[in-house]
Amino acid sequence: MTRSWISDTPDEIEHPPIPLGLNKMAIPRVALVLSSLTLIMIILSSLWLGISAKNFLDDLDPFESTNSEILESDGRWLWELDLLFDTCESREGDWEWPENNLAEQDDLFLYPGELRCDWEHQGESDRASIAIYNRGNETLDLLLTIDVINVIFAATGENSVIINGIEGKESLIIEIELLDSVSEQEISIDAKHVAVPDSEVTLDINIFSGVEQRDVHISDGDAVEVQYTVWNADTNEQLDSGTWAEGSGDPWVSIHGFGWSLIGLDIDNDRGALMPGLDTGTTHTTLLPPPIAYGNEDGHELENVWLRFELKLDRAPVS
Repeated sequence: MTRSWISDTPDEIEHPPIPLGLNKMAIPRVALVLSSLTLIMIILSSLWLGISAKNFLDDLDPFESTNSEILESDGRWLWELDLLFDTCESREGDWEWPENNLAEQDDLFLYPGELRCDWEHQGESDRASIAIYNRGNETLDLLLTIDVINVIFAATGENSVIINGIEGKESLIIEIELLDSVSEQEISIDAKHVAVPDSEVTLDINIFSGVEQRDVHISDGDAVEVQYTVWNADTNEQLDSGTWAEGSGDPWVSIHGFGWSLIGLDIDNDRGALMPGLDTGTTHTTLLPPPIAYGNEDGHELENVWLRFELKLDRAPVS
């Protein structure tokens, strides 16, 4: 009797021998060959990447070194920060304020060192002006950061901003804004070169609340009417006084720092127009170094003079 599992076919025909390349060892051998090739490719790729990285770093190192060197002088970075209010002093108390000889300071730096300034604010949304001075010859790209979240740069609405292309011997002024009304607070603003992470110039600001809070805060571009008096900051000689309003043609408006000096003035909701004769605007004093005064006008009689402005806000825009 035959069964389904009994076959009359010879075994060598029914189960022919498998060629050597296809036997049960074939797959491990192919995998071994492919693994070896992959390993060789990885080694070659690593060598190529390593050589490329080395060449890149060799090209980069001299660039960074050169930038660091040309951005320094006598152990100081070649940019300075200040608050335009005439309330500044030595940041760490390691130098004396140069009274009556501001114009005779080192012709490279404006101040003997970093500054600490006071800002008397008049309530939430009050603003102030920060000046950045490039005292070197190289164009600067700077990252500015504020170490708190309730003071921001008005231009970005953030507590950091990148400022590109401040040319040699040029200056830039920007606004900062206080987001809430604090009784007193210490903040720091750091300015670093974007290509030199360890470069740092710091401005410390002590913010404190004024006696009377105001609702309307002047910002860049507002049309205002102010009374002003201006002095030579070294000699205390009064140079001029009067009333300035947009379109008045007063010569002081031609200097870069004058308009920015108006930032931080405040007034009540009447805006100085609803009740004539009632004094509701604030007064403050600003100090303008030559770079944001007449320092860029060769031959001007006030080219090297530091200007001190006392400003009183009379009227502000209705809308």
